[in-house]
Order: sequence, then C-alpha cells, then structure tokens
Amino acid sequence: MTAADVQTATGWAAREGWNLGVNDADCFFRADPNGFFKGVLDGQIIATGSAVCYDDAYAFCGLYIVAPEHRGGGHGLALTKARLEYCGDRNVGIDGVLENVKIYERIGYEAFYENCRFEGEARAPAQGSEHVRALKPDDFDAIRCYDRQCFPAYRDAFLKAWFGQTFARAVVFEKDGRVMGYAVRRKCLKGYKVGPLFSDNMDVAECLFDALQSDIEGDLIILDTPENNADAVRLAKKRGMKKVFATARMYQKGLPDITAGQIFGITTFELG
Repeated sequence: MTAADVQTATGWAAREGWNLGVNDADCFFRADPNGFFKGVLDGQIIATGSAVCYDDAYAFCGLYIVAPEHRGGGHGLALTKARLEYCGDRNVGIDGVLENVKIYERIGYEAFYENCRFEGEARAPAQGSEHVRALKPDDFDAIRCYDRQCFPAYRDAFLKAWFGQTFARAVVFEKDGRVMGYAVRRKCLKGYKVGPLFSDNMDVAECLFDALQSDIEGDLIILDTPENNADAVRLAKKRGMKKVFATARMYQKGLPDITAGQIFGITTFELG
C-alpha cells in the first residue's frame, strides 16, 4: 500500500466506528512503509491490513478490514496469509476482537490477556507534579531505552513520528536525572487517547495521566489498559472511567519478555 492507500484504510476504519487519531495514517506508515497490504478486485481495494515489522524478531498485525460487500468470500484470509508471509519467522502480535479469538487460534495465535478500553471525562488536576515536564528532542535516547522495556522492539521511526505529530502532547516524569515514565496524548476523531502510558509505578502513571488532562478538561479521554497490570485497571477506575471495549492480545510465538507492570496504557490497538 502507498501512503495514500493507508489514508483510505483509516477512512474505512472511521466508517467502521474505530476512533483513530487524526494523524494515525501518517504515523503508522512511517513505522514500516512496506508493511501495509491491500486486496484488490477489478481495480478496487476490497480489503486492507498491516503487518509492521519492527525488527528481525517482532511484528504486529492490525488495521484489518474487508469491505462489507466482500465479506465471507475468503479475501480476508488471502490478505492475512500475505501479511504473515511478510512477517517471516518473527513473533507476530495482534489485538483481536474477542468474538474472533477461535479464528485467530486456527492460524497460529495464542491469547494471553485482554487490553481494555476505558473512557471518561478529562479532569484537570488540582496540582501538578514538579517532576512532569514536556518531552524535548534531547530526551529521545533516554525515552527509546525506556520504551524498549515495555515494547518488544526498538521503534525509532514510529516514536519520532508519534512524538512529532500535530495536536499531540508528550510528557516525561524525571526525578533526580532519571526517567521514570512517559506518556503521549493524541487527538482522535472523538476526544483524545493517551498511549503509550509507561511508568515505573502507579503513582508516576497517575502524575503523567493527570498532566495530559490539564488543558482538555471536560473532553473525552481514552486509555487502553492491559488487564494483566492490575494497577493500570485500578488507575482507570480510580479516575472514574468506564470500560467500553476489549481485545485479546495474542502472539504466535509466546509472550514477549517485557515489563508488564510498567505498561499502564498501550500505544494503539492497530500497531501494538
């Protein structure tokens, strides 16, 4: 797929009710320009899907949509086979809709936990933390290393696009010269999503999450939390958020060796 095709795919996602970020198409494409696939019939795109290869060992598949009028004809399976062939011998992850878990298991995926979407009303904190500040370009090396503790691969191209997108805020928690967490908020078709939200502990995560609400009080705020981090779910509930959706986080070659306790909000359902 071309960059323009990815824009088409995110447009389809919006039509399906997916609340993507306003800059997601560009950021996604930069993660792996070769990792986006389309099914074409009679010159028309009828299916889309991504297979972003982050390094030689890890990939993530998402953005999978078949045009409604072409569902049930095997086009989606053909696209999935092409994507998995592109991923090669890598461990491949997905966030699968719960009702289709059995289908994904038949093509080699195994479910490990759920990622739960929480929504609520943004509330400005009464007092911010002195340790939270805006992320600066000079922070990149430290942030990429911190990110790698919580994500199965380095993802420099994606992070640079993610941090630099318009209508977004990125903050870092730093104490005594040490990064203890960071978070990004981006504007979506409806409201704002926070992701990733990675931190050493719940206290730091709360400070980061609250800082990203200070200028959008009253708007919709969204956090996708992994249920295998009980503190992440507790944070969302503590902020009065309601669970509205969930996916199954699935992998083909086992659970990656990352620090689950530091993941308070995943980056996206589409790219992991």
